[in-house]
Amino acid sequence: MIIGIPKEIKNHENRVGLIEVGVKVLVQQGHKVLVEKNAGMGCGIRNEDYQEAGAILVDSAKQIYDDSDMIVKVKEPVDPETHYLHDGQILFTFLHLAAVPTLAKELMNKKVSAIAYETIQLSDGSLPVLKPMSEVAGKMAPQLGAYLLQKDKSDKGKGVLLGGVPGVKRGQVTIVGGGVAGMNAAKIAVGMGADVTIVDRDVRRLEYLDDIFGTQIKTLMSNISNIEESVRESDLVIGAVLVTGAKAPKLVTKEMVFKMEPSSVLIDISIDQGGCIETMKPTTHDNPTFDLKGVIHYGVTNIPAAVARTSTYALTNVTFPYVLQLANKGFEKAIQENEALYKGVNICQGKVTYKTVADDLGLKFEKL
Repeated sequence: MIIGIPKEIKNHENRVGLIEVGVKVLVQQGHKVLVEKNAGMGCGIRNEDYQEAGAILVDSAKQIYDDSDMIVKVKEPVDPETHYLHDGQILFTFLHLAAVPTLAKELMNKKVSAIAYETIQLSDGSLPVLKPMSEVAGKMAPQLGAYLLQKDKSDKGKGVLLGGVPGVKRGQVTIVGGGVAGMNAAKIAVGMGADVTIVDRDVRRLEYLDDIFGTQIKTLMSNISNIEESVRESDLVIGAVLVTGAKAPKLVTKEMVFKMEPSSVLIDISIDQGGCIETMKPTTHDNPTFDLKGVIHYGVTNIPAAVARTSTYALTNVTFPYVLQLANKGFEKAIQENEALYKGVNICQGKVTYKTVADDLGLKFEKL
């Protein structure tokens, strides 16, 4: 099989879909790997590293797409990448289609076999490919929030130190969603000395978090009253809600946001799935924030790209076994023999094959 690794073109997306050791293994097993020049430079992988591993360097993204049986990326294809895709091609990447209906329709029209990292799911319900990026985004969120609360870093910053000092109260952080991203956000926020509350709808998850953190955090059942009170009192709110494959529910309403103190900060990790904060909209690393009613909003859709080297290696640790299976067995056999990979297929030959995506987009679901 011919596997193509294009350079990511989303704003400040410095991750890459395959590292040099992955190239080496694929080439050793008889596959050809095409890598666009400078694809790995943003995370410290040189063109020479890929060449030494056996990759063929290619000058243009179009040539990568034209010549490859499978495209391995990090983020969803954007214009002009969508135009380069072709019938029968395998696309293996993050897609988040519930939040991008135009992309779903484009993939259907192109009749590609699109496998979404975020819906690959093991029998225990865990999401092995999404997990490391959720960990990264979760750990970065309090760091970003602390930065935005500083008066010198943002002219509208609140001037609050999350850890406080003796005689002055600590900064208050509310994390909406106690999954992988939320738990990792809590680890960092607790480490910074903040007053942390986690809100979740799953009692068992709250019990687990309580066992892990003990009295270092407060846990609350997710309901309108608890969320409203916690958000209103917080200096920093981190949205970390996930419904696999679906749009995130808007748990933090605009009414809640408008009751927050001026210069408070909102960070929505789930923005790539539409976001769980009603007033949030997608932003970029170039222009990461906007002000609405005096509240600072941060809605970058690819937060882990800011730490591209860590993120690339963490991501490819979990994606590469699937890449290898797809290359060695082909699409049909690979998804038949791996249930987790089967669940990752969102679009196949013009059909929407993941029910939650179909339901959110109002499209017909067709089982593989």
